[in-house]
Amino acid sequence: MKKLLFSALLLLTVSAFAQKQYTLQSPDGKITVTVSEDEVIEMGSEQSEYWLNYSVKHDETVVLDKSEIAMHIDNGRMLGVSSKPSITTAKTKSVNQTVKAPFYKRAEIRDQYNELVLNFKGNYKVVFRAYNEGVAYRFQTDFKKPFEVRRETAQFNFDDDYQALVPYVLRRAGQEGDLINQQFYNSFENTYTHTALSQMDTQKLAFLPLLVELKDGKKAVITEADLEDYPGLYLRKQNVGNGLFAVHAGYPKTREQGGHNNLQWIVKERENYIAKVEGKRSFPWRCIVISENDKELADSDLVYLLAAPSRVEDVSWIQPGKVAWDWWNAWNIYGVDFKAGINNDTYKYYIDFAAQYGIEYVILDEGWAVNKQADLFQVMPEIDIKELVDYGIERNVGIVLWVGYAAIDKDMEHVCQHYSDLGVKGFKVDFMDGDDQMIVDFYYRMAKTAAKHHLFVDFHGAYKPTGLNRTYPNVLNHEGVYGLEQAKWDNQSDLVTNEVTIPFIRMVAGPLDYTQGAMKNANKNNFAAVYTEPMSQGTRCRQLAEYVIFESPFNMLCDSPSNYLKEDECTQFIANVPTTWDETIVLDGKVGEYLVIARRKDFRWYVGAITNWEERDIEIDLSVLPNFSAKSGRIFRDGPNANRAARDYVSEQAQVWGNKVIVHLAKGGGAVIVF
Repeated sequence: MKKLLFSALLLLTVSAFAQKQYTLQSPDGKITVTVSEDEVIEMGSEQSEYWLNYSVKHDETVVLDKSEIAMHIDNGRMLGVSSKPSITTAKTKSVNQTVKAPFYKRAEIRDQYNELVLNFKGNYKVVFRAYNEGVAYRFQTDFKKPFEVRRETAQFNFDDDYQALVPYVLRRAGQEGDLINQQFYNSFENTYTHTALSQMDTQKLAFLPLLVELKDGKKAVITEADLEDYPGLYLRKQNVGNGLFAVHAGYPKTREQGGHNNLQWIVKERENYIAKVEGKRSFPWRCIVISENDKELADSDLVYLLAAPSRVEDVSWIQPGKVAWDWWNAWNIYGVDFKAGINNDTYKYYIDFAAQYGIEYVILDEGWAVNKQADLFQVMPEIDIKELVDYGIERNVGIVLWVGYAAIDKDMEHVCQHYSDLGVKGFKVDFMDGDDQMIVDFYYRMAKTAAKHHLFVDFHGAYKPTGLNRTYPNVLNHEGVYGLEQAKWDNQSDLVTNEVTIPFIRMVAGPLDYTQGAMKNANKNNFAAVYTEPMSQGTRCRQLAEYVIFESPFNMLCDSPSNYLKEDECTQFIANVPTTWDETIVLDGKVGEYLVIARRKDFRWYVGAITNWEERDIEIDLSVLPNFSAKSGRIFRDGPNANRAARDYVSEQAQVWGNKVIVHLAKGGGAVIVF
């Protein structure tokens, strides 16, 4: 049988004959997908096989060169590969509808695409969709019995040695197994390596999304959607050529409880297959978001649209909002007559602060349950959850609890029922640190069980979103990002450049819990990682603008209430900025350099802008905002000394002249205007 896992098709074959081709175009006609079964003859052999492949063009720009797709399943069967052409029928349809999107960046989304369904001998299909913003495909099977997926062939071949922005897995020291298997245990957090495809490290896995810079200023972002009952997708560089190929974590064979404070399931050995699945099912979408200009990437809806529709009938109980957070600021409150720490007095102080500013929630992060027991019914004696819940109810502040993966996994139903009955509003679930089939299944069980008990979920130590927030709208947020928490210990990384990169790549997948809101701000020269008294990189106004820039329905205030109380004007703004939106329009931006986004809630527009370490003047054109007629707005902008003292800012009326506003951004700066 032909082996293509680590080498390029070109080197393994002496001939490839295209059979009948099928084409699919996006509704606007710019994107063309070409699909065919090609006859491939092995080198030194007269045997041939027919492999399914596809290619993608945007106008005359090649997005993907011919790329093979297949599923290798039990008993040696292969979907997408056969001894002779096996496509039996091809059907197309067009869809143009509107999808309602609660707790999202817009209230409604236009769902318009053309679809090609290829039916194969052997009771399976491959479905292709072409949207104006990209393409996607998935396998569907209609087998009578469950089966195992040994591996999946998913190639992403490019016609040139393009530059890419690659989020490599950060391999943890001391892991067992071969170099690749070690990388499946990770938290999906890293900055981006800017590299040519040919220079990618073939021994490192990249998690998704990943960006490739094409010709003509166009870009492609590779990710996946509707990931359910199946492991997540990594990409690895082929040994030759300009291609990437799929890698998946094997199904756990043995695992033991351990890891961080005994809150994780650590896989000790994996099976020789990646998934055990039902015979009749749909597999995840492999999708490529395509942009003509960078700002389109920061406004993509493709992952949300490809996800399964909501399975929660009544969403009226789900309330997004902001949350006062304890862990980042290390419980550093001051000017009080009690000892701060993990105790009820401290959390009542957080609740009083939240109530004063109308902040919806307070979270109890790690420490409220007895350490290393992984038992969520063993509560620290200094904490009385019911007392805090009742204290919060009196002040219209909800309580959210941080929980570890293994702790809630072993008694999920009981834990959810118990804390829901106490009046807790949701869980921040942490330290999954992987995306094999068992972990992906946990996400769905967690979301479903939480919804049953009217609890929302914020996933940390998490893989990227794949549309679960559409299927279970009580999943308000995912981490899966190199966020501001890193400022507590990382002196080396450039978080400012990272922050003007992730909206074009990571945010393509969905909302992110970046945990902004620092009141102690530093420029490039005076930043230092201080674990117990952390600061942010960049200016104060940058922190404010990120509440508009980042999509985050459950949005943290990372700093200490004591610090916020000293910064009333900024705190008032953070408390009042929405976390979900009726409309979003990306006005301008360039990957890694700057971004300007306008978002509307009810009758109020918010415009946020951030830059990298380059000082710049930005002209904001408001004429593209529907029915916009404001002549002025309240602006928070970098002060004249923000390059020296990053906390320096100005709050004033911004005048609109001819539907335009010019804003100066300091190095690592930002601005936000409310109209």
